[in-house]
Amino acid sequence: MNMKNKPLPVIIVSILFILVGCVGFIYHLKDFNEPGNNMYEYLLILFLRILAVVCGVMLLKRINWARWLAIAWLVYHVVIGGLNSTSQMLIHIVFLAVVALLLFLPASSAWFQKK
Repeated sequence: MNMKNKPLPVIIVSILFILVGCVGFIYHLKDFNEPGNNMYEYLLILFLRILAVVCGVMLLKRINWARWLAIAWLVYHVVIGGLNSTSQMLIHIVFLAVVALLLFLPASSAWFQKK
């Protein structure tokens, strides 16, 4: 396999992380001026959205630690989802399993090996 061509699973996960990060960031901007807003919680949410975008970009740039960042980002959302509801937690567990599978397929793993 020519490693100059990004594997489709990496492209899919990268684009999803970039989209989720951008859409989430824009969505949460509306919370900025809400009265009674916990500014630290708000900034953490925005930081996590930016982190998703960074993760997606770094995956496309062949940075191996970005795979682990993607997994950690989803594990965090599994925990947060579990605090909200069982159904949210289960949905995030499914996303976590799919992303882990896609990022650690043999073709994906080969992509992240030394250039």
